[in-house]
This record gives sequence, C-alpha cells and structure tokens, in this order.
Amino acid sequence: MPAYFIAQYVVNDADLYREYSAGAGPTIAAHGGELISFDVAAETIEGKPPGPQTVVLKFEDAAAAKAWYNSPEYQKVVGKRLAATNGFAVISESMKLA
Repeated sequence: MPAYFIAQYVVNDADLYREYSAGAGPTIAAHGGELISFDVAAETIEGKPPGPQTVVLKFEDAAAAKAWYNSPEYQKVVGKRLAATNGFAVISESMKLA
C-alpha cells in the first residue's frame, strides 16, 4: 500500500535550504520515491500550518519511506533542512476503500 512523506514548513535560511535540496533530491529516486508535489505557496483551507511550503513524496509503502528517511544518504543532508526550516513531516499510508 503506498505511503507518503508529507512535510510542511517555512524556510528561514534559503541558502542552507538550497544545499539541502541539492543533496536530498537524488536520494528520493534512489530509494524508489516519487515527488508528487512541491509547492512553495500551498493554500491553507483549515487550521494554522507552520508555513506555506509543502512537499509530498510517494513510496511503495511505509517501510520504503522509512528506509529512505533513515538511509545514510538522506541522513547526511536532513540536518540542513531541519536547521533551515520550521515545520513538521509525517509518513502517512494510503487507505484501501471498500
């Protein structure tokens, strides 16, 4: 069942975030992930998000998403995103409809 890595944040350090993006991008495909959405100005329709930037990645399943996130390649660069942004990330599994 597909799983999605969803991150929403505000970027506070654009230069550091660019470094993160350059390093993180290749790790996604290398782990079977697919960029579904990258929106720097997502429209909020409910609640108060930490920021307007939203990223959605699709993986084969939650195990694959976690394997990517915990991989040495991604862990090498994720600290740059955490330092450059304020926000959150989740892994959410798809739901089978009857």
